[in-house]
Amino acid sequence: MKMKAGHSQLEPVVLILIFNLCFNASYHLTELQVCKLCSGAVINGTTVAEFCSVSAGRIDGRCCFRNDNTTDPEHIIGLDLSNCSLTHLEDLHEASTALMIDLSHNPFVNISDTAFQGFVELNYMILPEDIVCPGGNTSWSKVEVKDGNRICEGQKNVCNQTGQLSMNCPENSLCAPYGPGSFECSCADNYHGYKCLREGKFPALQVFGPLGASTVVISLLLWVTQRRKAKSL
Repeated sequence: MKMKAGHSQLEPVVLILIFNLCFNASYHLTELQVCKLCSGAVINGTTVAEFCSVSAGRIDGRCCFRNDNTTDPEHIIGLDLSNCSLTHLEDLHEASTALMIDLSHNPFVNISDTAFQGFVELNYMILPEDIVCPGGNTSWSKVEVKDGNRICEGQKNVCNQTGQLSMNCPENSLCAPYGPGSFECSCADNYHGYKCLREGKFPALQVFGPLGASTVVISLLLWVTQRRKAKSL
């Protein structure tokens, strides 16, 4: 009987934890700050607006979202931060899924190549004329200056076309694109560890199992402590 009673008390705690995690995740998705870096919304007739219309996307602020409620409703495919008086580029990681980005008509001092690491789907950029395309001209299939803007089109895969081992990656690893002019190395099958030197499957259960269990226990203890404090007030 004690075991059943303990189980019935623990069950609501687990449900509450799951609810909080889901709520926090949902709240984060609806508060994408990158879409509010500049006031207003994507203006009709701009390159991003036309792209969004052709792609049957949904405009919210300065972002164009993929209009698909069945999979990922917060999937950004276009970002328009043109004419926003930006001198420095803020963190744009929330828009790493974008296919098109417009940063034209901004007095940028400089834009670091690392700002677009992880933007593997980015295929079209509009920049001020004096700003170099991320990764340099060799990272794009076509670079041209038009109407005072620099257009970077067709992001190239910096890894070799075979997808096999790369000279820039350690032995037993594969090269994968990681944004304009960037790449990342991942261990080949059956290898893991520092520079992919260890052979065999990574012991995920042994490494993350105790960590996950301890996280749940700590969360439960915190919840119980808060409940006790609330009752004592």
